[in-house]
Amino acid sequence: MSDTTKLEELGAHIVSALDEHVTGHEIAHGELTLTIHCDRISTVLQFLRDDGACRFTTLIDICAVDWPGRTDRFDVVYHLLSMHLNQRVRVVLTTDEDTPVDSVVELYPAANWFEREVFDMYGVLFDNHPDLRRILTDYGFHGHPLRKDFPLSGFTQVVYDEEAKRVVHEPVQLVQEYRDFDFLSPWEGAKYVLPGDEKSEEKA
Repeated sequence: MSDTTKLEELGAHIVSALDEHVTGHEIAHGELTLTIHCDRISTVLQFLRDDGACRFTTLIDICAVDWPGRTDRFDVVYHLLSMHLNQRVRVVLTTDEDTPVDSVVELYPAANWFEREVFDMYGVLFDNHPDLRRILTDYGFHGHPLRKDFPLSGFTQVVYDEEAKRVVHEPVQLVQEYRDFDFLSPWEGAKYVLPGDEKSEEKA
């Protein structure tokens, strides 16, 4: 039996058992992907962990994708591994900036850090998380760096204040010479004269 056939059978088994919770499924890149309702994550993951035909007992990662043009701008993606089946499954749900997702820390303790990372980088909220605070950025950081609308220079910068004798946060201030960005691809050739070009013209 091929791997694709096994995934198709597994997908059919999961969908038949979780019909009202799953909105779609497909096989992509050698893995089964389930799309579910935002408020069903705990039920779905508990089934995937405990069902004898699944046994996805290892949570590999939780990540997010930002789609600013959508009403539900975030995809929250859970990657699970079944060492019993030697298979992986990807579970995807969508949410917006204000609607929290249920925490799955009680099902998978590893979700503690993963959910904090998604919260820190994207601002996705998780209900019933035991300690939902930033994990990668500083405590006084403003904004969420992996959102598509986050400015490349950030909102604040960290500097040492000589008078206060401590590190402080202050709004980003770019000096004028750093505002003139040149986005010309070096492979397309410069349209202006560079130092040394006049020598090549003399030889010609």
